[in-house]
Amino acid sequence: MSRLARRLHVVIGKGGVGKTTVSAALGLQLSRAGRRVLVAEVRVQQIPRLLGAEGRGYEIVRIADRLEAISLDPKEAMREYALMRLHSKLLVRSLLENRVVTAFLGFIPSLPELVMLGKLLHCVRTGEWDTVIFDAPATGHGLTFLGVPQALRDAVPPGALRSEADWMQEILVDSTATAVELVTLPEELAVNETLELAEKAGQGLGLPLGRVLLNRHVPLRFSDEELKRLEVGIASEKLAAASRAAREHEIRARRSRHFEERLRSSLSLPLVTLPMLHPERAFGRAEIEALAERIEAAS
Repeated sequence: MSRLARRLHVVIGKGGVGKTTVSAALGLQLSRAGRRVLVAEVRVQQIPRLLGAEGRGYEIVRIADRLEAISLDPKEAMREYALMRLHSKLLVRSLLENRVVTAFLGFIPSLPELVMLGKLLHCVRTGEWDTVIFDAPATGHGLTFLGVPQALRDAVPPGALRSEADWMQEILVDSTATAVELVTLPEELAVNETLELAEKAGQGLGLPLGRVLLNRHVPLRFSDEELKRLEVGIASEKLAAASRAAREHEIRARRSRHFEERLRSSLSLPLVTLPMLHPERAFGRAEIEALAERIEAAS
């Protein structure tokens, strides 16, 4: 199954690995490939900002040709779901402003995650977009988020709530529709968590895994012979600064290669390396463009 044909890409990983920048880059890459793309995030509006647009919260905002974004919000998602069911704005407002009703809703486990996931998967199901990209919460919360439909199917009897969980789960576990994209860094803790995440998402939740995206990867530039020459250069006063910088780069590069090889040997998944880009400055449109080009080249 071609990645272009997948309707849902779930981008997930440990906090701080660059999920959001990868989500933005993937959205840009797929939209340029001719797909109509919606990128969704939870309670924040970072995707529009990264791409030079202004977020509008739960309102869908156009970022570029064939590329739109939305920030999922549990209250707005609940209001929209209730309206779909009750067909009356007045009744919905009356119910959701009733303290007894809101107190009752507060006792339903994982209800915020359920209604936000429902909104996300409704966007997948309508066909208005060819691809929906979900910038999922960080690992632990993200897995809980994605596991809500199955948890409900196991816990509730047949009925309206069970039916909602059924169709959501069908999309999530469909390997022709969904791909879980694992974002990580060339670091011990991040790689360990990625391997654990792959097992829990794939085997535990039955979700179809897509790729590993190794972010902030540092490529090798020097052979062993050239490294020996660098050692000589460090002893030279004129070449010392440049030689040290090159040596430090190579140490980082070899560390990156080590973790890349570990990921490749541990997971039977395609792996895409994404370069370290201007660590001294904030990410913006130019950096996202560069990552999108790298993802396209690896596709």
